[in-house]
Amino acid sequence: MTVESCSSQQTSPERDSGACEKASHLLSPADMSKDDLILPKDFPQLQNDTFLRAARGEQTEHVPVWCMRQAGRYLPEFRESRAGKDFFETCRSPEACCELTLQPLRRFPFDAAIIFSDILVVPQALGMDVQMVAGKGPTFPEPLKEPEDLQRLRVKVDVDKELGYVFKAITLTRHKIEGKVPLIGFTGAPWTLMSYMIEGGGSNTHSKAKRWLYRYPEASHILLKMLTDVIVEYLLGQVAAGAQALQVFESHAGILGPVEFKDFSLPYLQDIARRVKNKLKEAGQDVPMIVFAKDAHYALEDLSQSHYEVVGLDWTIDPQSARERTGGKVSLQGNMDPCALYAPKERISNIVKKMVEGFGTRGYIANLGHGLYPDMDPENVGAFVEAVHQHSKQIIKQI
Repeated sequence: MTVESCSSQQTSPERDSGACEKASHLLSPADMSKDDLILPKDFPQLQNDTFLRAARGEQTEHVPVWCMRQAGRYLPEFRESRAGKDFFETCRSPEACCELTLQPLRRFPFDAAIIFSDILVVPQALGMDVQMVAGKGPTFPEPLKEPEDLQRLRVKVDVDKELGYVFKAITLTRHKIEGKVPLIGFTGAPWTLMSYMIEGGGSNTHSKAKRWLYRYPEASHILLKMLTDVIVEYLLGQVAAGAQALQVFESHAGILGPVEFKDFSLPYLQDIARRVKNKLKEAGQDVPMIVFAKDAHYALEDLSQSHYEVVGLDWTIDPQSARERTGGKVSLQGNMDPCALYAPKERISNIVKKMVEGFGTRGYIANLGHGLYPDMDPENVGAFVEAVHQHSKQIIKQI
């Protein structure tokens, strides 16, 4: 994804020696010329399941680590691959998404990869036009303004037809990743997608979208339900294509107060997890799910009881407090301030050490509290990954 959406790469931060020598000769650029590479079966055996075990609260040899937007503009090879190409055309190319997903794995010993895509492919599947405008970011030329505009949306979405390119990218990447690490699929959450569809792009206040919640609550719930139905099918399709974990990004949770969150966000987050897990259980599958509700510090207790194995945290939450408030019900993911990566490497190492000590090493996945920013130094990202592995191994040895 980017990771919270590759669109985050185009907008402001409010919008989702670590080099691995062993991986340098692996993960060659994607090539879909062989039919067997695009079938969701006979995947290479997983060699590093640390991330999956941590998600389930099991003991691990080290704390696993990955970064939101680990495939992003901070990498020169990413910028070179994307040069002169339309953003959403890239998202619709399985080969391009596969290559961009693999790039950070060639540099860093991450314990997981996340498919390069964007949260706004879901509104596109519903029939909305979304464009990536240089210097502005994602833009909806015709946003939803009044409840009657809901009639413009597709009532019945053929997810395989509209989003099949994401599924193909996941399948291709599962083969090309050669079992080195698990592959995460993702989606935006209903409220976050709704806010984009009404605002027409990024916003500081989200006042147009929140106006709907207060003036048109019934229409708001209709839209949120429409999005939820598509998201459930979308996530199930990602698992069928080869995704080994799923993350739901409620990036705009913090713009809501506790009451509005419990009415317009939480029920849909819970419904997504419940329905996806029930369907997977019927098929005998068990795929861990992560919920990342940015700035929803007031909802930690509710999120820990929402059927997700992992709760992602932004950097405004104290690790020990998060452990206490979630009561050991879930694993936790996060939460270093991305801007800490501007610090010298020694300072990064110290920050990481305190973070790992705060969370503890069991049921913990190290990450940033938001996505990587385009101007960050790849060497400092490598220092972050190395510090997580180094300090967590030392702590585990002392237990």
